[in-house]
Amino acid sequence: MVRRRSTDGQRQRRRRSGPDDVGREIADLSALNTKALKQRWQSLFDADPPPGLGRSLLVRVIAYRIQERAFGGLKPATRRFLSACSDTADARRLPRAPSSRAATAGTVLIREWHGTSHRVTVLDQGCSWRGTRYRTLSEVAREITGTRWSGPRFFGLSPAREARRNGTRDA
Repeated sequence: MVRRRSTDGQRQRRRRSGPDDVGREIADLSALNTKALKQRWQSLFDADPPPGLGRSLLVRVIAYRIQERAFGGLKPATRRFLSACSDTADARRLPRAPSSRAATAGTVLIREWHGTSHRVTVLDQGCSWRGTRYRTLSEVAREITGTRWSGPRFFGLSPAREARRNGTRDA
């Protein structure tokens, strides 16, 4: 048994878990429904989860908390560093991911479509694909797919609308 002080100063007991126990406990999370996950959150954090938090994120945060309790949290130096970062950050301005990535002249974009690799070279005015010049990446995407596509999205230069809305696309 390990005794720890809780945030309110009272001592609490917790069983030291081994990696196998923690692994099983985390694996069992995937079988829980959202209601059970919210109850698990309540028991781990002594608070309700934020409203609108998706099931996937619930599972991840709960899994992290289980590992944190079993193996310890962040090192004090890491906590100090994060605290210093948050103190210097402008709380009113949240960082935003760029809405698109610009491809400069000379950039070669490679996209695989139905087993064929397509290489497009970005020029000062338009782009080149298979020796033919096109005004836009969308024209090339249309030639490749046979349907209308956003060229920048097709070549991975801008995130899909869903990813922009959810903030799931890496910048």
